[in-house]
Amino acid sequence: MIVIDPLLRILIIAIDLYIWLIIVGAILSWLVAFNILNTSNHLVYLILDFLHRITEPALRPIQRLIPNLGGIDISPVLLILILVFLQMVIENLQRTL
Repeated sequence: MIVIDPLLRILIIAIDLYIWLIIVGAILSWLVAFNILNTSNHLVYLILDFLHRITEPALRPIQRLIPNLGGIDISPVLLILILVFLQMVIENLQRTL
């Protein structure tokens, strides 16, 4: 019990951070798509590459399941909803312990 509560709290914080990484990655991809950010800039490229490597493994299975919506990718939204649901389950588990 003494160890489980802090671990669950850390897990909730980690999910929060991952949600923010997904949001930042989506916004930066829009900025690249509208030519506001230039990927030839080394710093921009490194940030985009990091975000892609972190979020793509979780987004890829969702993208395979969703039909093509004409260039609109809603997989980040669905992943965020899944993660929020997971957070709620963990919080309920934490309350019961």
